[in-house]
Amino acid sequence: MSNSIEEIASVIGAKRIGNHPAHIDWILTDSRSLCFPEETLFFALKTKRNDGHKYIADLYERGVRNFVVGTLTTEPESYPDANFLVVGSPLKALQRLASRHREQFQVPVVGITGSNGKTIVKEWLYQILSPERIITRSPRSYNSQIGVPLSVWMMNEHTELGIFEAGISEMGEMEALKPIIQPTIGVLTNIGGAHQENFTSLQDKCMEKLQLFKDCDVIVYNGDNELISSCVSKSLFTAREIAWSTKDNERPLFIESIQKDDTGTTIKYRYLGFFKEYRIPFIDDASIENSLHCLAVALYLMVSPEDIAERMLHLEPIAMRLEVKEGKNGCILINDSYNSDFASLDIALDFMARRTEDKERKRTLILSDILETGQSGKLLYRQVAELVHSRGVNRIIGVGEEISASASRFEIEKNFFRSTSELIESGILSTLKNEVVLIKGARMFHFDQITDLLELKVHETILEINLNALTDNLNFYRNKLKPETKMVCMVKASAYGAGSFEIAKTLEDHRVDYLAVAVADEGADLRKAGIGSSIIIMNPEVTAFKTMFDYRLEPEVYSFHLLEELIKAAEREGATNCPIHIKIDTGMHRLGFDPADMPRLIERLKRQSAVIPRSVFSHLVGSDAERFDAFTRHQIETFEQAAAELQAGFSHKILRHICNTAGIQRYPGAQFDMVRLGIGLYGIDPFTNQMLHNVTTLKTTILQIHDVPADETVGYSRKGVLNRNSRIAALPIGYADGLNRHLGNGKGYCLVNGQKAPYVGNICMDVCMIDVTDIDCKEGDKAIIFGDELPVTVLSDILDTIPYEILTSVSERVKRVYYQD
Repeated sequence: MSNSIEEIASVIGAKRIGNHPAHIDWILTDSRSLCFPEETLFFALKTKRNDGHKYIADLYERGVRNFVVGTLTTEPESYPDANFLVVGSPLKALQRLASRHREQFQVPVVGITGSNGKTIVKEWLYQILSPERIITRSPRSYNSQIGVPLSVWMMNEHTELGIFEAGISEMGEMEALKPIIQPTIGVLTNIGGAHQENFTSLQDKCMEKLQLFKDCDVIVYNGDNELISSCVSKSLFTAREIAWSTKDNERPLFIESIQKDDTGTTIKYRYLGFFKEYRIPFIDDASIENSLHCLAVALYLMVSPEDIAERMLHLEPIAMRLEVKEGKNGCILINDSYNSDFASLDIALDFMARRTEDKERKRTLILSDILETGQSGKLLYRQVAELVHSRGVNRIIGVGEEISASASRFEIEKNFFRSTSELIESGILSTLKNEVVLIKGARMFHFDQITDLLELKVHETILEINLNALTDNLNFYRNKLKPETKMVCMVKASAYGAGSFEIAKTLEDHRVDYLAVAVADEGADLRKAGIGSSIIIMNPEVTAFKTMFDYRLEPEVYSFHLLEELIKAAEREGATNCPIHIKIDTGMHRLGFDPADMPRLIERLKRQSAVIPRSVFSHLVGSDAERFDAFTRHQIETFEQAAAELQAGFSHKILRHICNTAGIQRYPGAQFDMVRLGIGLYGIDPFTNQMLHNVTTLKTTILQIHDVPADETVGYSRKGVLNRNSRIAALPIGYADGLNRHLGNGKGYCLVNGQKAPYVGNICMDVCMIDVTDIDCKEGDKAIIFGDELPVTVLSDILDTIPYEILTSVSERVKRVYYQD
């Protein structure tokens, strides 16, 4: 629902500086999440650790023109076509805008609060209720003072039901959230110790959470919970109550029985005089309680018991941030080093226990102090010990003062350390062998160091990357673009072998508009390393949708099958308006929608809200060859027509791009809104096959030099036949490192002290041999496989291939070293 900048200024009571027409569709508070700058209003929020005002200049350069600010830190003349809405508090302005937006809708809204289970109840309600209703719900766990208004802003004219979470950490916060959500149905999941340090008692916390439900039509809660029941009674609500109970058969929703077996739980209940039952595919108590909350809401909304039973049976687990990785010494690593609350520990331990393929392995838990629970250490770690023992953990490695003080409670193999550094220095991690290792800790303990150490890779051969040369190449192509043309930089295949993070960080520092990778794992690795730029996934896989949602990755979509699967996955994840990039096949005949598919594609995209087209693009087949110029022009014309048809179906701006590196140079009239820079970024002109600024140098070290008589041979199968007495040097690089075997037997060469040293005999997996008879060198001297003096194009010409293959073949076990001249 688009809003004019004038309407927004009036709603939030802002002083407006700048008088430029604008319509706002998107609200932004985190500059790293920018997607649609043309229709975005940025709120420059101040927090204890950050200040949004310092990102205004960067956002302006990236196309944002509308800002809500508390102060103007720069003269408005520096932003000639921007609108600034000056308010006392950007956060309060954001909340006021969301409140007014909520007032436009007369639909049922479910407000969910509690200490645990909010996100699961929200997502399960969506799974149960969405077949009949168009639902707007909080994405992921957007339940904070900032997350709630961002969630409610997503309501639109199609919304038939809202489901929103509300989380608080101190007294007085719910007062701000209530007018934003304005729930008609309230759900209180439970009251626990999370964030208890800011409340004097659990009762105070419960009463504060119940403030959300003052004007509700109905309230759902666990009637067996004495604290909650007492607080509801004290609140003097006039709303109807659905307080489900397993004990009091006078309650409107009475739970007759709960029966667990190996694969799930069967629950029998009575509601308003009729007896029914349902089954869920979970057996833990938290899931059972969460399902009862969902049951009460569904019954109130008049979903039939038969439909409820069918949908409960197919409830899916909510996505968890648990990463399974191969570790050293035969270990399997489960990385959950994001938080340290008790409930998530239970989930992570349950996940480890369910890995049936690892049943024979020893189970080890590396656990930090559990923070901000409000509970005493004695009680907390008694519960933790009970949980650890019940989940079949064989060994615990504890990190932190509090857990170490409770070491006696753990009656299994155990080691405790005061800090992460103390654990690492102890050397005990090297003793982990053939185990399943769950790494679970609060962020402040930096358990990523442990994960990195357990995955440590070492190799002698080095790939040097010149970041200055990379920047020079970027600017070379930028200078060929119109000022308004955006740029996508390709960092797929580990940035063409150069190592994706450092390359991506350099490009981000130089403010490229998009990064592009091949698969979701590449994008996730960039996010984990701190890259905030928009990232396109060029070859999305159905099995990687969860990763894309978790890490804000934007997939290419090239078929209706992929589109349907993506929409279903996004809806399961609770994602809305996920940016996608539509690929059109204009002649490559590899991937892409046929231009004739545009009407059907537009119709399907408009019937859902899970994804939204951010760009439309195609791929040039022969832009690097003059003989294909006529076909290239045909591709451009076909693309332009199809892109125009797609754009006509939507009110928001859809970026168009077709030019690759060669296209940037040879077809300046086809820049459209954006271009994609690939091999040129890494120093190779695909049109001339000449080097621009060389970025990568692969080098290694002479391990040993032998004097070999003329009647001897070198290497496997005696292929290295000598015709003279020779000095043969061994290098620690082979085809497992990316040195192509076809360079062996004298076909190719490297450089030693600036002179050609031919490869002798077959290239081995980890070692190769070179002839240094005529070169003044010694053991320990460097050998250049390719670089400034031996361009990668020379190797590709020898091998009758393309430079891409040489660059991307460099193995990940080769150490990358980055430098600036």
